[in-house]
Amino acid sequence: MATDDRCLLTIAEAGRLIKSKALSPIELIEAILARIEALDPLINSFVAVLSDQALAAARVAEKEIAAGRYLGPLHGIPYGLKDIIDTKDIATTSCSRLHAGRIPTDDATCVARLKESGAILLGKLSCQEFASNGPCFDLPWPPARNPWNTNHSPGGSSSGSGAAVAAGLAMAALGTDTGGSIRNPSSFCGLAGIKPTYGRVSRKGVIANSWTLDHVGPMTWTVEDCALMLQAIAGYDPDDPGSADKPAPDFTSGLEGGIKGLKVGLVRHFYEEDLPANDEVIGAMSAAAQVFSDLGARVEEMRLPPMVDYLDPRHIIGAAEMYAVHEQEFREHGANYGEMIRLRIASGALISAADYIQAQRKRLIMIKKTEKVLANFDVLLTANHYGPAGPLAGALKKAQTGLSITGVFNVTGHPALALCNGFSKSGLPLSMQIVGRYFDEPTVFRVGQAYERATPWRGQRPTLDRNSTITRAAN
Repeated sequence: MATDDRCLLTIAEAGRLIKSKALSPIELIEAILARIEALDPLINSFVAVLSDQALAAARVAEKEIAAGRYLGPLHGIPYGLKDIIDTKDIATTSCSRLHAGRIPTDDATCVARLKESGAILLGKLSCQEFASNGPCFDLPWPPARNPWNTNHSPGGSSSGSGAAVAAGLAMAALGTDTGGSIRNPSSFCGLAGIKPTYGRVSRKGVIANSWTLDHVGPMTWTVEDCALMLQAIAGYDPDDPGSADKPAPDFTSGLEGGIKGLKVGLVRHFYEEDLPANDEVIGAMSAAAQVFSDLGARVEEMRLPPMVDYLDPRHIIGAAEMYAVHEQEFREHGANYGEMIRLRIASGALISAADYIQAQRKRLIMIKKTEKVLANFDVLLTANHYGPAGPLAGALKKAQTGLSITGVFNVTGHPALALCNGFSKSGLPLSMQIVGRYFDEPTVFRVGQAYERATPWRGQRPTLDRNSTITRAAN
């Protein structure tokens, strides 16, 4: 196989080849590292590439497999980490001046579990500062760019994770999601990315943004790969106070079960009434609903409470908890934060304890209302974003609407899978969300797999031209 062919294998494909010894982990890592060297300067997805460590791990993996100690489908598979996830003896910077020299002494739990699975860490991936708004142009690292069009945003805050996987610079990445930070870059970059149920994946060793809204999850090219990654990192962790003491099922066992007879609730008002999306998104959602119907699912339009009823408490909770995370450092070193996050942290200082308590109370009401509706459906279906990725130019100055479809499910904590459901006329990915009941990621994956198999979108990958020029985004 040519170098690019190896780099664009799915995890499932590469895993089968590695298991059968038809593909060497060393050759795979060498090919990926060569691709990173050639193409990452165009998209800035990595803040640190761990070439020597990755090659050393590949040599170990090859010896283990040759000796009959095959660890499973991630053994020898290259992945990247959002740079707010701790790695022992390797800098974890949060893409902030404040943490530029920070070297953790332990791996995050999710990293330790990936090591146990035999996965190979390629490096740390760009993100928006402390997993906040972005992109920001006044930081030591340039913002990541969208490989479908390098003058456009890859989404955030897990921006490098989205860009790297879409460009074939990593077969998977971990991101974090407080209001859509896995699903937004998955949307803009055309990936499968899941925000698991709150508590499904440990956040120990992951720098906090908002303790009661934060999630960790995988970003991959396919639904099957997403399930394989979640299998490795899911499970109870007593060192994370938010971790759920619930065993992880086999996330891949029902992937091929089909969706005939399943009941899908279409939440159309989120993207047609609450804040109207562009015509391409609305058209892609209608077409996706028809695909589900054609596959035998019962698609029924239904209504949840208005989006603003979820997002008002989300904004208050998120701002207050972010301020609590950063309070001391912000007081002492506020000038060292980037412009965008300074504004966000400062706003949290204005929230009273009464505001926060009322927001959490409203959140419980919204969870109860959502659970009552979801009890009548196997999954919900709605849009992921209001349009394709926008340009990086001027992004710092753009007004924020505050209405995020993804943020709804951070408030409720339900699992939500972002999945490509078409392309805009300009060639940029569009995306939808498949939302499940608590801890029912297997059904979410099953529905996503059925749609993915019935549509052509996974056959399209971005093409990066090594000789292209990039129009630098204005501040």
